[in-house]
Amino acid sequence: MAQKAFQAEVSKLLHLIIHSLYSHKEIFLRELVSNASDALDKLKYLTVSDEAYKAIAFEPGIRVSFDKEAKILTVSDNGIGMDDKDLEENLGTIARSGTRRFLEALAEDVRRTTNLIGRFGVGFYSCFMVSDTVEVLTRKAGQEAAFLWTSDGKEGYEIAPASRDGHGTTITLKLNEEGQEFLSRWRTEEVLKKYSNHVAYPIVLAYEQDTYDDKGKKTGTERKEEQVNAASALWLRPKSELADSDYVEFYRNFADTDEDPLLWMHTKAEGTIEYSTLFYVPAKAPFDLYHADYKPGVKLYVRRVFITDDEKELLPTYLRFVRGVIDSEDLPLNVSREILQQNRVMTNIRNASVKKILGELKTLSESDKEKYEKFADEFNRPLKEGLYSDFANRDALLELVRFKSTSVEGWTSLADYKVRMTGDQKGIYYISGDSEERLRKSPLLEMYRRQGLEVLICADEIDELVVPSIGRYGDLELKAVNRAGAEEDLGPEAKGDEAAEKAEKDLAPAVERIKKALGDRVKDVRLTRRLAESPSCVVVDEADPSLQMQKLMKALGRGEGIDVKPILEINGSHPMVSRLAGTEDEDLVADTAEVLLGQALLVEGASPADPADFVKRMNKLISRQ
Repeated sequence: MAQKAFQAEVSKLLHLIIHSLYSHKEIFLRELVSNASDALDKLKYLTVSDEAYKAIAFEPGIRVSFDKEAKILTVSDNGIGMDDKDLEENLGTIARSGTRRFLEALAEDVRRTTNLIGRFGVGFYSCFMVSDTVEVLTRKAGQEAAFLWTSDGKEGYEIAPASRDGHGTTITLKLNEEGQEFLSRWRTEEVLKKYSNHVAYPIVLAYEQDTYDDKGKKTGTERKEEQVNAASALWLRPKSELADSDYVEFYRNFADTDEDPLLWMHTKAEGTIEYSTLFYVPAKAPFDLYHADYKPGVKLYVRRVFITDDEKELLPTYLRFVRGVIDSEDLPLNVSREILQQNRVMTNIRNASVKKILGELKTLSESDKEKYEKFADEFNRPLKEGLYSDFANRDALLELVRFKSTSVEGWTSLADYKVRMTGDQKGIYYISGDSEERLRKSPLLEMYRRQGLEVLICADEIDELVVPSIGRYGDLELKAVNRAGAEEDLGPEAKGDEAAEKAEKDLAPAVERIKKALGDRVKDVRLTRRLAESPSCVVVDEADPSLQMQKLMKALGRGEGIDVKPILEINGSHPMVSRLAGTEDEDLVADTAEVLLGQALLVEGASPADPADFVKRMNKLISRQ
């Protein structure tokens, strides 16, 4: 028997788990039972799909027992089991999906740790909260050799040859003082029912019960075994038999969370294609929602046999926050990833599931606006991804996405915007950028605000891609206010009068000199009537990418060769600009030109080409006052 060291970060991880989860130590039992259920899933699948395993006959089950005298608790299963290499890979290293990320998430929010550990493959290690030592006796199905893994959870572990009757895994915990509460039948049964009632396999609790004679005198003890869970596939049961509490309990166990779901939808389809689905929308966004290697939330079963929980194509990427189950009666048990992506049955199930989910969200948005606002807080951005990627469901998604607005608090829909439009409004106006606060203060909104025109605030990173792709909502065109010529849609106030036209003629020479001073750093310099209070703003031509789009392209590594020049628009009625009319002071024009451009860029979240020169010229202008 050789002593082996844990992976470098195991000790740190164990310390964090033990100390951070002290008040939630009961979850060790949830994690051990969950691992046992996974092992049974894997073997059950092999016995129906792999010729090498079809001869194995087994009645899948999980057994929990304890010995009060020896202070030992045992969790045993007859699942797939492990060999010595599996033991070293699964229990000697931690979280192949990202140990460091788990540690970061743990540090950020200890409260959510109970929801995180199962997602990172570290759930087994929670048993060290209640144990001095842990033994894992295991034998892989189809093999004769068994192995014993032993550790105190501190420095390392040992793996030695052993013997075991039959395949499966037995985990034996030598309970410490903090874990001895689980030597009670009632306490252990309470935890098993709380977390594991809907595990699809029988969980048997073995315990000793005192016996008494007719006079109430204790006569001894007897060994008893009792199944403590429902052991049924909840998604296959009729909805009429299920209460809300059943759905919530299943979700908590399924998603490893203490939180209630925001919404669930249960479907049983019969006919040409038969399948059952049970989908949940979480109340909070999964921590890995925006990670490229996110963990899918939907499990696929075929005729109640677990197939995979690692297939990202079961639902579109933009619905990756959905948790739940798809159980098909028509897919082959040996379905591969390639078959899944091309299979007509799976395509039909996926399409129907998407429509069901979007339909339920639409119903929620109409029946409970407050609840839907909470949904939008968490998942509005993924729905916008769907607008860009799922044209087949574009109309449904257009009713579900929400925007911030200059006219209302919170979120608003395109439909509600349309209701609030003024009689002569020509389209749906929006402004996009990387900061809601900055966009709300943009000079580009001044004339719209003065005329009572609502503008949508689009501050998500992807809005630069998504919103222009919408094009139209019904008969209304979506119009960006940061495009050249947008002010032509504004009312008479923006058109000006004879006095304004004369002032513009007087400023024409100064505008040319400003353009000359700025050179090729701008595409053009124009007088504008869209500004009410600010002296300047920058916009782009209709066919050019915006400043935010240029940033996004560069961040995606596609910005090579993109160097679009902005158009500087200046407000002729602002004192800073109007005083240039008729001036021969070239220094004043040059300094003003640089400050007009620099401050317009700053408002848009960009920087002047030479910040030091910008400050110098701004100080010179102030000194002239």
